[in-house]
Amino acid sequence: MRNSSLSGALLCLLVVPMLTSCVVPGPSTPPEAQVMQADARALAYGRSAAEILENPQLRDKVRALFAADWAPPTAGGVGKLSGAAPEYFELGGPVRMVHVGDANYITVTGCVRQTCAARRGLLLIREGGEPLMARLDDGGFLHHYAYGTGAQPAAAVPVLDSALRALQDVSDGNPYPRPAP
Repeated sequence: MRNSSLSGALLCLLVVPMLTSCVVPGPSTPPEAQVMQADARALAYGRSAAEILENPQLRDKVRALFAADWAPPTAGGVGKLSGAAPEYFELGGPVRMVHVGDANYITVTGCVRQTCAARRGLLLIREGGEPLMARLDDGGFLHHYAYGTGAQPAAAVPVLDSALRALQDVSDGNPYPRPAP
């Protein structure tokens, strides 16, 4: 009798949470994205990744976007990047405009010169300067960032993914810079 009571209790512990759990609705399809013809809007904050990261209108926002990852990692920094966030834009690609969903974004791609295929970055700046979103690929580990009122890294993922796909479509599959041999 005692054994069946334990089995029943275990069954309740397993079944009840499944029946009472909730599903949080999310976007069923990623937002549509399209690379736009480059114009003066794309160059509003600079002509290169380095200029954009140091632009006086964006400098503090970009540092806040990456937070502790802006600086080089400290010893024992579990879960941190293998380098400082600016390194992922050391070799910067072209500055472009991408329309994602209902907004236009200035896009900057970049990579670490010696390990360009493994350590690269994508920065999106919404037209007007905010919000900012970024994705850093650290050897297969993706780190997502968001800055601005109500901006959340998880909500930035579909926008970043859509923008990256659009850039890949117009860049022979690789929108990141290619270091000289």
